Amino acid sequence: MSKQKLIVLTGAGISAESGLRTFRDADGLWEGYNVQDVATPRAWRRDPQLVLNFYNERRQNVMEAKPNAAHIALAVLEQYFDVHIITQNIDDLHERGGSTKVMHLHGEILKMRSELNDDELYEVTGDIKLGDKAADGGQFRPHVVWFEEQVPMIEYAVPLMQSADIFLLVGTSLAVYPAAGLVDYVRHRVPKYVIDKQIPQVIRYENIIPIEKTATEGMAELVKLLVG
Repeated sequence: MSKQKLIVLTGAGISAESGLRTFRDADGLWEGYNVQDVATPRAWRRDPQLVLNFYNERRQNVMEAKPNAAHIALAVLEQYFDVHIITQNIDDLHERGGSTKVMHLHGEILKMRSELNDDELYEVTGDIKLGDKAADGGQFRPHVVWFEEQVPMIEYAVPLMQSADIFLLVGTSLAVYPAAGLVDYVRHRVPKYVIDKQIPQVIRYENIIPIEKTATEGMAELVKLLVG
């Protein structure tokens, strides 16, 4: 008998308990930086060194962070369900927590690419320096989707959302589009579990089961609900 398909959309809240912060909980500031100064194509053109410094720091933060109980609980659920995670996070904590099917909507901090080519990716665990060039002559930049850039993975995420037998939303405020619009593609009858300290605006969706807790506490409760 095939497993039910559990589709999970995660955001900043699931990584927060591993010590990784994002701009969403600091009035548009991300680790003290205005996102417009470090996370847009204009910022890159204006001051690539500042942008590289910022993401080098974020990469180091990710390398030092460890998966928390919420990441590990999602991996455990693979024993019972066909789990597919769509994450807005650029860290690799889902993978290190043991999840095997993870789609990164907004890129991955541990990868880089030429500024001239979106498709060829390179692993990176250290700093990217100004002057580090790809074979095509383009400066290496972090493989992250900046504000004002297209989100190419969305087209692959939509059919996954449509295929859900169970849907789970963890640690996202549903404030960043187009990722927030993905919930619209989950079928009406599908149970939709929402875990967050502050449940986002989901009143327009049917079959919502809110769990107003942190990601780690909420995931512990969800595992009991789903598998006993």
